[in-house]
Amino acid sequence: MKAQTMPYEAAETRYDDMTYRRVGRSGLRLPALSLGLWHNFGEGRSIEVQRAIVRRAFDLGITHFDLANNYGPPAGSAETAFGRIFAEDLAAHRDEIIITSKAGYYMWQGPYGEWGSRKTMLSSLDQSLARIGVEYVDVFYSHRPDPETPIEETMGALATAVKQGKALYAGISNYSPEQTIAAAAALREHGVPLLVHQPRYSMFSREVEDGLLDTLDDLGLGAVVFSPLAQGMLTDRYLGGTVPSDSRAATSHFLNEESITDTYLERARGLQSIAEGRGQTLAQLALSWVLRRDTVTSAIIGASSVEQLEGNYAAIHSLDFDDAELARIDEFAVHGTLR
Repeated sequence: MKAQTMPYEAAETRYDDMTYRRVGRSGLRLPALSLGLWHNFGEGRSIEVQRAIVRRAFDLGITHFDLANNYGPPAGSAETAFGRIFAEDLAAHRDEIIITSKAGYYMWQGPYGEWGSRKTMLSSLDQSLARIGVEYVDVFYSHRPDPETPIEETMGALATAVKQGKALYAGISNYSPEQTIAAAAALREHGVPLLVHQPRYSMFSREVEDGLLDTLDDLGLGAVVFSPLAQGMLTDRYLGGTVPSDSRAATSHFLNEESITDTYLERARGLQSIAEGRGQTLAQLALSWVLRRDTVTSAIIGASSVEQLEGNYAAIHSLDFDDAELARIDEFAVHGTLR
C-alpha cells in the first residue's frame, strides 16, 4: 500500500539564513540561490522526489522557482509537476513565492510553436499558466532572441503580458549586450521596464564578462545566471576521469563522455584543490564564485535530491574572495574549457 504524503507545513525558520539580493535597480529581491526545474522535474522522476526537493528548497528560504514552457522531459511536464506540488503544498504561500517561465524554444508543432512572435509568446504564456495552475507568473521571459522577428514585436508581447496582469515583470534570456539594449528600449516605449537577464555563466563559460554584465549595470538590470555548475561538470562527479552511468554527461544530449578531456580534468582538479583550501566542495566554490559579483542577483541550481540541494545551499556562506584567490582561480577557470 502506498504511503500517504504528510501535509506540508513550511518551516518557521525559512527566512533566518537565506540572503536576498535586489534585482538591479528594481524593488524586487530574489534569494541568492534559485531552484531551476530544467532537467530534474517531469515524468522521468518520482513526483515524491520532486515534492521533497521543492519543500526543502522553500524551507531553506529558496523562494524563486524557475521554469520554462519546454522544461521536462517531455516538454511542459516540469510546469505540470510543479503546478501539482504548488497546489497541494505551497498555494497558501503564493505571495512569498516567485514563479518564472519562458517562451522561445521549440514547444509545439507548426509555425507558432517556437521563437518570438506575438502569437507564440502570448499563446505559450497562457499554456504555461494553465499547466502551473496560477493566474500569473512573476517574471515572463523571452527565452532567446528571434533573428526573424523584430525585437519590438517580442518585447511588445512581454509588455502585453504585464499589462494584462499575467506577468508582474518582463525578462530576457540569452540576449547579447546589443540585443539587451534594444530590448530595454523597446519595452520602455510601452512603459514597462526590463527587469532581468538570464544568461549562462560559470567558471568554464565566461562570455558574459565580455560586455553583458557591464550592460546590465548600465541599464540597472539584474542577472539570474543559469548553469553555474556547467551542467554538473563543476562538481566532483567526473574528477576521476570516468562518467557515472546515471550522470548528466551520460544521460543528457547537452554533455557527453567526450567532454571529459585531459584539459578539463586538469582545470577541474585545480579548482577542486582551491575549493578544499576554502573548506568547500567544487560545486560550492563554483556557486560562490558567480555570486561574488554584485550584478548577479541569483544563481539557478538544479537538484536531483534533497542532499544535493543542501550541499549546494552551503555556498551562500562563503562569498568572499581575496585577490590572490581570484588570481589562482583564473588559472583554471578558463572560458571554453567544455566544447
